[in-house]
Amino acid sequence: MTFHVRWPDGSAQQCYSPSTVVGEHLEPGVAYGLEDFVARSRTALQRGSDRVAERYGSPCSAAAATFAAIEARAGAFGAGERVLVERFGT
Repeated sequence: MTFHVRWPDGSAQQCYSPSTVVGEHLEPGVAYGLEDFVARSRTALQRGSDRVAERYGSPCSAAAATFAAIEARAGAFGAGERVLVERFGT
């Protein structure tokens, strides 16, 4: 599944999760503080990757790449800024 976010500078990013578990950690329409968003994304993507590893024997490299992209993008903003989770997709 994908989740679409809007960064503090107005730019959009489509993120990939190998599992719907992301819905347990992020909610569409909610703007999270930057650190909270990164932490929630880390947890959700790790849990999704772990589910892939349980089923197929190896973690999801796409989940790791998604988190790396989120972490890199987050580095451009200050601690008090917010990230909006716009919507989920398939």
